[in-house]
Amino acid sequence: MNLLNQALGVHEQALQVKSRRLEVLAQNIANADTPNYKARDIDFKAVLGAAQQQETAMTSTSAGHFAAGQELSPDGMRYRTPFNTSFDGNTVEMSVEQANYGKAAADYQATLNFLENRVSSVRKALRGD
Repeated sequence: MNLLNQALGVHEQALQVKSRRLEVLAQNIANADTPNYKARDIDFKAVLGAAQQQETAMTSTSAGHFAAGQELSPDGMRYRTPFNTSFDGNTVEMSVEQANYGKAAADYQATLNFLENRVSSVRKALRGD
């Protein structure tokens, strides 16, 4: 199993985060007319960086040791600051959300294609092709 994890690398985690980001952006678009709804997004770099730090995290050997670094929220959720304010308190801007969704979908597909190629390479190596 370790061989498979080394072959896929961080791309498995990246695919999960990108999938969650697509869900959040879709929720924003669905709630574009909901009063006082606050648009959210996932900070991909922070979430993936936190996931990589967890793998190489230092552990303290004594309760008297200082904490190593600042704790990040596990889901990486952030509220988006709107360019234009709305009268009903909604911060969803459809043009921004649609553009972000399109880019996120393309990023997701690129990561999926990369993983597909990587799995195909591992399969060929195991068959001896």
